[in-house]
Amino acid sequence: MSIPGADRKHSKKRDAILAKVQSTDSHPGAQWVYDQLKSDIPDLSLATVYRNINLFRQEGAVASVGVIDGEERFDGRVDPHSHFVCGGCGRVFDYDTPELSAEFSKVLENLKDLAYTQEGFVIDYRKTVFNGLCPECAKAKTTA
Repeated sequence: MSIPGADRKHSKKRDAILAKVQSTDSHPGAQWVYDQLKSDIPDLSLATVYRNINLFRQEGAVASVGVIDGEERFDGRVDPHSHFVCGGCGRVFDYDTPELSAEFSKVLENLKDLAYTQEGFVIDYRKTVFNGLCPECAKAKTTA
């Protein structure tokens, strides 16, 4: 098994961008990554951040959570897990437990069998995103 990105050239910018995405569980967008790194890397451009995050996504070093409030958000944790997106504040949370992961694994295997048997589809992976209100936003809504 090869390591994602092992055969590409490394650079200070590229390594810093990947490290920043992988160092947070906030599921950042490219703008956040750019804002965090700009003071340390003055010649960094937003285009460089976008280009490198896309490269990391293609290599499997980061995953896209999806577009939230008009901005694509990324996750440095690439193992299969679910996310929860708060419709109030826009934050993205990892949302998984061993029990939830086990259930989704069973469902995915059944879907793979069913999809291939009935339609010929081949399912590679799952991406599960729950939407609702985080505890803080739900509390604020009930007290308002």
